[in-house]
Amino acid sequence: MSNTLLMPKATAIWLVDNTSLSFRQIAEFCALHELEVNAIADGEAAQGIKGVDPVLTGQLTREEIDRCQKDSSAKLKLAEPKVRIPVTKKRKGPRYTPVSRRQDRPNAILWLVRNHPELKDAAIMRLVGTTKATINSIRERTHWNATNLQPMDPVTLGLCSQIDLDMEVQSAAKYRPPEEAEGMRLLTPEESVGFGHGDEDTAESEESDELDADAVFAKLRSMKGEETPSED
Repeated sequence: MSNTLLMPKATAIWLVDNTSLSFRQIAEFCALHELEVNAIADGEAAQGIKGVDPVLTGQLTREEIDRCQKDSSAKLKLAEPKVRIPVTKKRKGPRYTPVSRRQDRPNAILWLVRNHPELKDAAIMRLVGTTKATINSIRERTHWNATNLQPMDPVTLGLCSQIDLDMEVQSAAKYRPPEEAEGMRLLTPEESVGFGHGDEDTAESEESDELDADAVFAKLRSMKGEETPSED
């Protein structure tokens, strides 16, 4: 853990009000601009912030402040922390699952196996914190409680976050089998024969319409000839 100053503006306010340090010294120690420290001294900046004593927080000693007050070219140095916090290494392994949620893991595994078959065992182990043997037993339906398992979303169960699930699914998408794209297809013999019959029926209906029209006009002409009186 790096030794950095906490609450720099609040520390700068306290140093301006309680010491004779120069604006440059305070600005360098608090990682601020010298003009900003000047504005703090004039009451134009950081008006709602309460000053914090760096001596009480253990980040500066009284001797260090006195040394820099006597020499305007000196720079303030952070005090060494009295307690060293060890840096913990990130533990690699399955995700920790609370005891109250552990009985839901088989249901979540069944949901993942059915809905995302592209996920490998390692991804499922990271998501719900299980073992490879448990995953295989659920896949092969040899789990001791296989008959009572119900697929349930691990996000709904609180075993993992939606972001983690999406990331695992996205990274495993290359293992998903390609889906068949729906496009143009050949017609079946029945469909092609049906289309042919439809065309023939249309042609026959058009031809019958023409014949019916000729018959009507012929009948009209014959009736007209009967109505014309003879010269005798």
